[in-house]
Amino acid sequence: MAKKKTKNIVVIGGGTGTYTVLKGLKDHDVNLTAVVSMMDSGGSNRILRDEFGLLPTSDIRQCIVALADEDTKNDDLRKLFTYRYESGTGISGMTFGNLFMAALTDIYGSQKVAIKKTCELLHVKGEILPVTYDNSHLVARYDNGKQVLGEHFIDEPEEEIAKHKIIELELLPKASVNREVVSVINNADLIVIGPGDLFTSIICNLIVDGVVNAIKDSKAKCVYVMNLMTKYGETTDYTANDHLRTLENYLGKGTLDFCLVNSSKSFPRGIISKYKEERAKPVKNDLKNDHFKVVRRSMVGNKVYQRGKSDLVKRSLIRHDPKKLAKALLSLL
Repeated sequence: MAKKKTKNIVVIGGGTGTYTVLKGLKDHDVNLTAVVSMMDSGGSNRILRDEFGLLPTSDIRQCIVALADEDTKNDDLRKLFTYRYESGTGISGMTFGNLFMAALTDIYGSQKVAIKKTCELLHVKGEILPVTYDNSHLVARYDNGKQVLGEHFIDEPEEEIAKHKIIELELLPKASVNREVVSVINNADLIVIGPGDLFTSIICNLIVDGVVNAIKDSKAKCVYVMNLMTKYGETTDYTANDHLRTLENYLGKGTLDFCLVNSSKSFPRGIISKYKEERAKPVKNDLKNDHFKVVRRSMVGNKVYQRGKSDLVKRSLIRHDPKKLAKALLSLL
């Protein structure tokens, strides 16, 4: 009997959303590739870009930790890569992992080599690819005609800007897709988009020249994982349908095969009130089967996350349960 072919899954995104997907899928018999956003400009990434002249690596670092071997011998390294300095002039808020990769870049003269060497050191299961190696910044145009430059200022906008909707996202200057990304998308069986901040973690990848064409040319099934919560200033009051229609403005209608949506209304105690303080709420599921299939599963995780003292970037308080999410995604294969 012929040996069953191992499926190739490509995850496109960034931040804690991609971390969660990878964490869940890692223990299954699949070939994993993370295609990661390179437009972050907040927190320690601002220092990497402005003072080191490097591309941001926080999303890369999170993927490395998610896919790292969890053998006890490797545990100290994994902890080091998530360690964030809480004191020290110039390094407070920086992570050890980002500084480590910056040092390797200096040693080898290549950020690409530094990423691969780091993956080897932590025995990463799978492949992690920057969506582009071009140095580019996000520009958002709002419905009041104003523009904002920089991922961090779009992710956490000033109050006057946050009241308005984003109507267009672009890159300045334009960026071209990493050719390795085109190859893995072409050979994929399943392409997973999201979850994550709609504009600053997901769509930012799709506006890189060549990414959308690669997805459309691929024979892989394509699934979008809907966010659990809205985000004030980026997707204020967005329903699931609003998320989908916005995504398809960039991805193209008819490209998605599935949309995976959380069906559970059971959230950790007190979490809805905390989100209400941030003017966010659960994403209302108003989707119907259209040119894609809506798959509803209970996927809310039980853990509530807290931001570290020196972490200057807002983080999700709750996330998808990695195991439940992985089970739902694998069912699509």
